[in-house]
Amino acid sequence: MTKIRQVLRCYAAGKGSKTIGKMLGMSRTTVKKYLQIYLKCGKSYEEIISMEDSALHSLFQEQEKMPKEDVISPRHQELQKLLPSYLKRLKKRGTTRMLLYRDYCKESVNPYSRSQFMFHLNTYEIISNPIAHIEHKAGDKMYVDYAGDKLKCLLDRDTGEVVPCELFISILSCSNLTYCEAQMSQRKEDFIQGCENSLRFYDGCPAAIVPDNLKSAVTRPGRYESELNEDFASFAEHHGCTIMPARVRKPKDKALVEDAVKLLYQRIYTKLDGRVFYDIESLNKAIWVELELHNNAPMTGGRPSRRSQYEELEREAMGPLNPIRFELKKRRSVTVQRNGYIGLEKSFYSVPTKYIRRKLNVMYDSQRVKIYSSSHDLIAEHRRSYKLFEYVTNPEHLPKNQRQALTWDPSALLQEASELHPDVESYMKKVILEKKYPEQAFKSCRGILSLARKVGVERLLKACRLAAASGMYNYLAVEDILKNQQDMLPEEEWSNLPDNVELPEHENVRGKEYYK
Repeated sequence: MTKIRQVLRCYAAGKGSKTIGKMLGMSRTTVKKYLQIYLKCGKSYEEIISMEDSALHSLFQEQEKMPKEDVISPRHQELQKLLPSYLKRLKKRGTTRMLLYRDYCKESVNPYSRSQFMFHLNTYEIISNPIAHIEHKAGDKMYVDYAGDKLKCLLDRDTGEVVPCELFISILSCSNLTYCEAQMSQRKEDFIQGCENSLRFYDGCPAAIVPDNLKSAVTRPGRYESELNEDFASFAEHHGCTIMPARVRKPKDKALVEDAVKLLYQRIYTKLDGRVFYDIESLNKAIWVELELHNNAPMTGGRPSRRSQYEELEREAMGPLNPIRFELKKRRSVTVQRNGYIGLEKSFYSVPTKYIRRKLNVMYDSQRVKIYSSSHDLIAEHRRSYKLFEYVTNPEHLPKNQRQALTWDPSALLQEASELHPDVESYMKKVILEKKYPEQAFKSCRGILSLARKVGVERLLKACRLAAASGMYNYLAVEDILKNQQDMLPEEEWSNLPDNVELPEHENVRGKEYYK
C-alpha cells in the first residue's frame, strides 16, 4: 500500500509512468495499472491518500486470492470432511500418512495427488494443534536428558574394546546455560549424580527439574501426575526443589534440552571424534573444555553467550544450594537373626533383641546404616562397616548378661555385690585381681553372685569371709565351702581348718613330679 501511495504522489507531481517506474523500482506496466484504477474510481487524490490500508487494498484489488478451485471445489470440501478422522487414525500405532492416502484414493472418486493430499493433511494438523509459546522465567526450570547417541571414544585398557558411554545433559530454561558429562549408564545412581553435578556447576538450585520418564526418575508415569522414584524424590527434597516430569512421548515439553543435544553433537561429539581415552575422568575433562567454549560462544541472532546471560539474568534468581552433597541411600528389607543381628553386604549390625525374627527396613549409604521398624520408627543406627563378617554392636541392644560379657566391665558386678554386702564386694575385688584373664574373672564373679540365689545372702557372706581367711579367691573355693557346709561352723573354728590337704597315696595319683 505504501508503493501505491508513492505512485499516486509522483503522478500528482506531474511525473510520467516511465519516470515513476524508475524512481520506485517498479515495472512501467504495474505503474500504468495502478494509475488506470485511480482514474476510473472517481475519487480525488486526497480521498485515496487518506484511506485505510484495508480500503485501499480492496480498491486496487491487491488482495491475495486462493485459486477458486481450492475454495469451492467439491473434492476439496470432501477432503476437508475426511481430515478430522484421518488425524485421529494417525495417532494409532502402525498408521502412516501413506496408508491414509491409499484409503483416501479408494474412498474418493476424484482424489488429489499424493503431494496435495499431504499438504492439506499437514496444514490441517498444524491448525488443529498450534504450538504454544512458553515464557521461561529466570531460575524456574532445569531440563535434563540423555543424548540418543553414545560416546564411543573410551577404551578398556586391558582388552582394547570400545566402552560406549552415555552423555548426560542439563540446561537452564532462561539463560540456556548447559552442563554435560559422560556416564557409564543411565542407572539411578548415575542419573542422580549427574543432577547433583549440574547443580554444583550452576552454583544454585532451580525451582523445578524437568526429566524424561526414564525409570531412574519416574516409577510410574501419568498424564496429570507421575509417581516419582523414591531416591530421586529424596534428592529433590534434599535441595528444596520440585520434580516436574515431561509427558510421555512429548519431546516438545523439553524442547530446550532436545535442541541442546543437537548442538552438543556438533560441538562436542565432532571434537572428540578420533580421540582415545582410557578412563571416564579424562574423558569428562576433555568434554568440559569443549563445553566451556560452547557456553561462552555468542548465540545466534546477536544474543550474548549463555554464560553472560546466566550471570546477568539467572544467577540471582537461582535458589540456595544445599552445601552438603546428596548421597544416594540404598534400601533393603532384612530379617533379624536369632543372635540379634542383621546381615548387610557381608557385615552384621545389632538391633534390640525384641526384634529377633522380625522383618526390618534398612537405609544405608557410605557412612551410616539406619534400621527402621515396619512402622518407620528408627530403632538402630551404626557406622557403615566394610570389613567382611565384622559384627558392629551397640551394647545397649544386648541383654544384660551379654552386655557384661562383651565389655568385661567389673563395675556392674561389683555394684551388684555391694548391694549384697561390702564384704562380698571386697572379696570379689580380690578375685578380679587374682585372675590374669578378664573373661575368667568375669565368669568367677558371675558364679559367686549366682550362689546367693541358691543358698541365700547370709551363707554366701560367711563363705566369702571363710575363703578370704584361707587366702583362696575363686569361685570353686566358695562353692566347696558351701557344699561341705563349712560356713555352718562357728567362726572360732575357722582357724583350725587345714590350709592344704595332703593327697593320699594311691597308684592312680601321679603327683606334681609327673608333670615336670
